[in-house]
Amino acid sequence: MAGARPLDLDRIAAAASGDAGGVDPALLGGFLPAVVAATAGGRRLRRRELEACAASGRLAAVRGVALRALVDLYLSAAWRLWRDVPEVAAGDAERVRGAALAVLRAADDGVAALVEGFQLARADVIRLQESVKHDVMEALLAGGQQAIEATGPAADIGLTLSGPVAVLVVRRPAGFGGPDTAATPGRLERALQGRHGDAQPLTLIRSGDLVCVFAAPDAAAVQSVRDVVTRELDEQTRSARDGRSWRGAVSSPRIGAAAVRTSHDEARYALDLADRLALEQPVVDARDLTIYRVLLQDLPAVHDLVRSTLTPLTRARGGAGHLIETLDAYYATGCVATETAARLNLSVRAVTYRLARVAELIGRDPADPAERLTLHAAVTAARLLDWPATALD
Repeated sequence: MAGARPLDLDRIAAAASGDAGGVDPALLGGFLPAVVAATAGGRRLRRRELEACAASGRLAAVRGVALRALVDLYLSAAWRLWRDVPEVAAGDAERVRGAALAVLRAADDGVAALVEGFQLARADVIRLQESVKHDVMEALLAGGQQAIEATGPAADIGLTLSGPVAVLVVRRPAGFGGPDTAATPGRLERALQGRHGDAQPLTLIRSGDLVCVFAAPDAAAVQSVRDVVTRELDEQTRSARDGRSWRGAVSSPRIGAAAVRTSHDEARYALDLADRLALEQPVVDARDLTIYRVLLQDLPAVHDLVRSTLTPLTRARGGAGHLIETLDAYYATGCVATETAARLNLSVRAVTYRLARVAELIGRDPADPAERLTLHAAVTAARLLDWPATALD
């Protein structure tokens, strides 16, 4: 129309990019010329124009552009274009109304196609990333050269192995099967990524266990992961109908891809120890269980310790089990009979009777500091070996 100001689509695109936080204006593709043509012709966007929007959405997904910023780019471009279309400049009310409807409809259709393309491409990216995660995890847990070769792919998905990393293993009694656990790795990763998304854990379900490899630069980072895992999995357990319990263990931090397998084995072994000891912590630290690992390194010596120290307890009425349970609780509470009674739901009199019976049978006073170390070690070894329910070799 005569007197109308010519459209500067490049200027509009640049301004819209600024509105969207600097998103590449090239992602607009042919959107602006398509909207201008649709407005002038009083029509909707054509199929090829919508396909171009979908293609821009796919490209943005592959580049890692946030969907919110991408939509902001398109909507900002649309409203900035609206101010400059010739029909608006002409000032005719009917033309303004028609132009408004055309621009709004074109923006609506274009953004819908854009989002569809983005979401489809994002789904493909996620599936590819999950496949890469699986391959990286398997390589890391295989150890050796395979783990070393996985260093680069691990960095590509955000896990840097040049600094200290730790491995967390979580297990349920019946494994992690079922519809309520399929989304657990993703939910846990999002919770662990930190306020700014700067932490990049690698989390998968493997052989029924939830395995998470994460950066562990210091003790605070490890404790943070333990806290997040406890909160997230407690929430999931509360919402599950079966109410199944769970237990986790975290390894010592180590540096390098080749160390991940060692950390994984350590965490799994710590889980086994925690189960045998019936520890109360939801996530145990393998470093806190070092003494128990030391106890089990020389099994013949440990068997001799249990036999020589605790075998006389089997002569008690009802066997040795309840007396070993009492001794374990007694040492766990710092040799305080009242706390031991509360833990075992017994009277203090019953606890003191049992302790006296132990002293009578084995000839050692559980409260005597000179005897305490030997007895405590023997009781701990018995629990680790599930004695007397399981016979010693």
